[in-house]
Amino acid sequence: MNLRLLYSLFVAALAGYVFVGSEVFEATAAKDKGDDAYTELELFSRVLERVRRDYVDGETMTYEDLVHGALKGMLGSLDSHSEFMEPTAFNELKEDTEGEFSGVGMQVAQRGDDLVVIAPMEDTPAFEAGILPGDRIRQIDGRSTAGLAVGDVVKQLRGKAGTEVRVTLDREGADKPLELTLKRQKIQVYTAKDIHNRREFPVDADKVGYVRLTQFGEKTGAELEEALRKMEKAGMQSLVLDLRNNPGGLLEEAVAVSEKFLKRGEPIVSTKGRHSEQNVERKAGGGKKWLAKDLPLVILVNGGSASASEIVSGALQDLKRATLVGEKTFGKGSVQSVLPMPGGSALRLTTAKYYTPSQKVIHGKGIQPDVLVPMDEDEEIAIQLTRIPGGRNNLEQALKSFPAERQKRLRELVEKGSDAPLEKAKELIRTGGVVRPPADTALTAPRG
Repeated sequence: MNLRLLYSLFVAALAGYVFVGSEVFEATAAKDKGDDAYTELELFSRVLERVRRDYVDGETMTYEDLVHGALKGMLGSLDSHSEFMEPTAFNELKEDTEGEFSGVGMQVAQRGDDLVVIAPMEDTPAFEAGILPGDRIRQIDGRSTAGLAVGDVVKQLRGKAGTEVRVTLDREGADKPLELTLKRQKIQVYTAKDIHNRREFPVDADKVGYVRLTQFGEKTGAELEEALRKMEKAGMQSLVLDLRNNPGGLLEEAVAVSEKFLKRGEPIVSTKGRHSEQNVERKAGGGKKWLAKDLPLVILVNGGSASASEIVSGALQDLKRATLVGEKTFGKGSVQSVLPMPGGSALRLTTAKYYTPSQKVIHGKGIQPDVLVPMDEDEEIAIQLTRIPGGRNNLEQALKSFPAERQKRLRELVEKGSDAPLEKAKELIRTGGVVRPPADTALTAPRG
C-alpha cells in the first residue's frame, strides 16, 4: 500500500512539474496529437520503480539519484549546451560568473592519466605554498585522484574559507611525494589582464594598449573600464583587445564591453527564440560609461573564442569599429537561460540564438577574422606558458610535463616571445591597416 501511494504521489509531482514548468504545454499538446504527458509519465514511473527493485545495486540509489540522472539525460539530449545542474554545479556556476570563490587557487588540467597543475594563481594559498606548474595531484585529503575528472578535483579543492585541505603532489625530480596542507580562502578572479598577466595595463613604446579578457563575468565591463582609464592616462593611442580562448559568459557583460567602443543606440546583438519576448535587440547605451575615443582597435580571436566573445567581435566587426585578427571563432551563438528549480538545482536551457547587427548567424558558423593568422598547438601553449607566475624556474618545471621532444621547441617559442596574431595586430596599427570609427564617435571619457 505504501509503495502504491508513493507511486501515485510521484506521478502527480512529476505531472505538476511539467504543467508548472511549461506555459505553452497545452498549445503544444493540441498540435501534437498523441503526445500525451500522462502516458509518458506512467512509463517513466514504471521504469523508475523497476530500476529501484531489480537493478543489482539499486539498494544504494535514492529516488533523487534516479530522477536527477533522468533529468540530466533529458536536458543532455537537447543540445550540448543545455543541462540539468544539481545544487553543487549551480553554485559553482554562480561563483564563476560572480568572479569569487573559496579555494586554494590553482588551475588544473588533464594530461593523459594525470591531473596536472597548470599554474597557481598569485597571492593564493597554492602560490604561497610553493606549488608549481607541472605538479601532479595524486591525493586530496588522503583519497586517490585516480580516475577523477578535473571537475571532481576542483570540487574537492574548493570549500568554505578557513577550512583546510591536504594535497599530495608528485614533482619531477623530487625524491618523494610532497604533502601540503592548504587553508582555503576567498579567491578573487579578475577577468581583465594585461600583457604580463597582471592588472597594471602599461602601453608599449608605440602607445599601443593591450587588454585580455579571460571570460565575461559580472565585473568584466567595470574591469575593462578601469583598464582603459589607466591606459588613457599613459597616453594610449590604439588598442588590442584579446578575446582568444575566452569561452564567453554573461550577455549583459558582452553588451557592456561592446558599448565602450560604440555610439549610443548602435546595435550590438539580437536574440531570436520561439516566443516573442525572446526576440530582443540590444543596443549601446550611454550615460557615464567610458566610451573609447577615436582609437584604432584590433580584436584577437581564435577557435576558443565563443559566445559572448563572438557577440563582441561580431558586433564591432559588422559596425566597422574593429579589425579582427587570428582564426575563426568557435560558433557558439545560442542563449542559455538559467532557471532555478526547487532544492537548489537549476536548468540551463537553450532558449534563443544570437545574431550580429548585420543578422549573421553565429551558432554553428563562427566569426571569420578580417586577417587570418593561424597558429599551431605548440605556439598556443607557449603563449600560455609565458603567463605562468614565478618566472624561469616555474617555466622549466612546467615544461617537464611535456614529452622531451616538445620541450625544446616550447622553450624556444617562450624565449622568443612568439605571438604571431599579436605581432600582426601591431603591424596593422603601425601601417594604418585597421578600420577607424567615423569622426563623430570620438567622445571624451567622463570624469569623476
